[in-house]
Amino acid sequence: MRKYAGELIGTFFLMFTVGCCVIAAPPGVIAPLAIGAALMVMVFAGGHLSGGHYNPAVTLGAWLRGRCSMPDVFPYWVAQSIGAILASIAAQAIKGNSPVARMAISAGPAFVAEFLFTFALVYVVLNTATAKATAGNSFYGLAIGITVMVGAFAVGSVSGGAFNPAVAIGLGWIGLITWPSVALYWIAELLGGACAAWIFLSLNPEDR
Repeated sequence: MRKYAGELIGTFFLMFTVGCCVIAAPPGVIAPLAIGAALMVMVFAGGHLSGGHYNPAVTLGAWLRGRCSMPDVFPYWVAQSIGAILASIAAQAIKGNSPVARMAISAGPAFVAEFLFTFALVYVVLNTATAKATAGNSFYGLAIGITVMVGAFAVGSVSGGAFNPAVAIGLGWIGLITWPSVALYWIAELLGGACAAWIFLSLNPEDR
């Protein structure tokens, strides 16, 4: 249960930051910087408890890579999803249910954007936090957080920059994207995570 609690708490604060940046959004570059920093500190805080996934696509990639047991996959997904929903509710409460401008999502570009940057995120997680060659490093949380920040800057205007099925649920809850779009995000992001695991194992056979 400690692992699942760690995943819920980390995902909560990641999604809480996203929600507070999306609802009555501040101008400028604040959102990507804040979201990337929130993920970084939560990875450093909870990595020793649960691996610091906070993302069903990362959990899938870690399982395929052999660093997460099969019985933990579904409970991780549940904890992450609950954390995202609770965070969305909390963000709405403190922001006073301010209106959110729903994004006009184009399915093709959004799918590609979410696939590519989820791939990048899971690839970075596996290489910095699970590879034998980088074992014991102190930069993994920074690398992971910056990957999300880069993705948010690059394609945030295309897809909202979720790169995380739990965050996609939160974005649907808040109203930034439509509920039917959430399924597209889950497919793109889980596919990106699975492909990242396959590429990681292909390039790092010693880590099998």
